[in-house]
Amino acid sequence: MAIAILAHEKFPHRAKTALGVLRYGDYDVAAVLDRDNAGKRVADFVPDVQDAPIVAGTDDLERDEIDTLLIGISPIGGEFDESWREDVETALEYGCDIVSGLHYFLAEDEEFARLAEEHGCELRDVRKPPEDLTVSEGVAGEVDAEVILTVGTDCSTGKMTTTMELARNARDAGYDAAVIPTGQTGIMIEGWGNPIDRVVSDFTAGAVEEMILEKGDEHDYLFVEGQGSIVHPAYSAVTCGILHGAMPDKLVLCHNAGQEAIHGYESFELPAVSTYVDLYESLSAPVSDAEIAAGAINTSSLEDDDAAADAVAEYADELDAPATDVIRFDTDDVLEALLEG
Repeated sequence: MAIAILAHEKFPHRAKTALGVLRYGDYDVAAVLDRDNAGKRVADFVPDVQDAPIVAGTDDLERDEIDTLLIGISPIGGEFDESWREDVETALEYGCDIVSGLHYFLAEDEEFARLAEEHGCELRDVRKPPEDLTVSEGVAGEVDAEVILTVGTDCSTGKMTTTMELARNARDAGYDAAVIPTGQTGIMIEGWGNPIDRVVSDFTAGAVEEMILEKGDEHDYLFVEGQGSIVHPAYSAVTCGILHGAMPDKLVLCHNAGQEAIHGYESFELPAVSTYVDLYESLSAPVSDAEIAAGAINTSSLEDDDAAADAVAEYADELDAPATDVIRFDTDDVLEALLEG
């Protein structure tokens, strides 16, 4: 499947979905749409993902060049930016399907729905949860698999990336590991999952539990994609729901090097790392005895490898557990703690 990824004005640093699909998705990416960087290439910004040209809009592509337009960014609140409308309409007129992870459902947009029907296209809103979800029964801990959950000091600390990298590296090392996708990017990559931040709050833990039960006896290890942060003033509820629904055996704490305040809520300072360890382990205690067994730190803000290595070492000391940057360095020590510890 040939796709174009819409990432206007956010690529690469605020385009988590776009980068996730470029790095892990099983797609042929024909182009990235970013009006600010048109004429450049993905590799000019991110050298370790699938390369593609960057264009200003869908109308810069040939009609038969793509099969699908994927929305690769999501503003706070998951709303649709009207400046994207022309690109979506052009893609539909080209006969392309649209895949979106927004809270704004494209299938409920009258103009998009009309164009999709007229041109035989699918509007796939991956953030729309199934209708048969229910409350948790508190049984995820009974599956045969070891359940490993990524948690964060904030949103956008690399929980999805860490989950994907650790699962992939575990498989490469001969372990039977699978990913449990809980967000729009993970769902787009894996092709299944429940969009936890869109689920009715009473059903959040149940939606996670349902996925654990589906895969828990088929694999030895389940890597659950975490969301939000337990201290986040807007998104802490989804974090708690995933933690209790997954009943994890081990936790991986994800953090951004040098970050001191919650992104988008800068009046809220990040607590000390030790506070996060206490919070996550205490919150997990009623349903499982999970501990922070490892850490992942995003050092992309540090250009020097030595400085990045120092940041990893300092973070490991704060956690009293092995840590790494899963993109910049190897994950051997972290995997040993998670899979063999």
